Amino acid sequence: MTEITKTKEALPDAVEQFILHWGDMGNQWGVNRSVAQIHALLYLSEKPQHADQIAETLNIARSNVSNSIKELLAWKLISRVPIAGDRRDHFQAETDLWQLVTRIAEGRKAREIDPAKAVLRDCVLKAEGDSKVSPTALKRLKAMLDFVEIIDRWYGQMLRLPKSTIMTLMKMGSKVAGFLGRGAGGEAGGNDKNSSGPG
Repeated sequence: MTEITKTKEALPDAVEQFILHWGDMGNQWGVNRSVAQIHALLYLSEKPQHADQIAETLNIARSNVSNSIKELLAWKLISRVPIAGDRRDHFQAETDLWQLVTRIAEGRKAREIDPAKAVLRDCVLKAEGDSKVSPTALKRLKAMLDFVEIIDRWYGQMLRLPKSTIMTLMKMGSKVAGFLGRGAGGEAGGNDKNSSGPG
C-alpha cells in the first residue's frame, strides 16, 4: 500500500485510507490502481476537481491522471463539469450508489461476460462438428455456455426490475432462498414446523 504524499491541505486519515483501500480493491478486480484511487478521491470530493489537482493530491503523474480519467469517463463513473471562469476540465463522480454499482456491472459484463459467451458459442459450434472432440469435452463446453447465458439473462432481468424491488430482495437475503425452497418442496423450510417464514 503506497502512502499518498501529503499536500499543503493533507487529506483526512479516513479519506486517505478509503482511497488507498479502493485502489487495492480495484487492483484485485483487474482495474488499474490509479484509476480506482482517482475514482475514490472524486467520489468523496465536495467539489469537482481538475486533473492537476488530482495529480497533486494523489502524487500521480499528470499523464497517468489523464489516461485514468479517460477510462473512468468510458465507464461513466465520472463526468465533466463546467466551471465558470475556468477553461480547464473539471470532473465529479457519480454518487448515486445504485447507478455506480449498475455502471460497474455493465462495464464488467461488456468486458468479461459478453466476450466469454461469444467464445464459448464458437467453441461449442466447432466442437459439434469435430469428431476428435470427446463427448465429455463437448458436454462440459455446453454446460459452461449454458451457465454463462443464464448469468447473462439474469443480469438483464435484474436491470429491468425497479430499484425498489431489487433493494427489497437484497434486504430479504436468505429468506428468498427459504421461500423458493418451500415453493419447490425442498429442504429450505417446507417441512420445518419451526420455520418462521419470510415474514
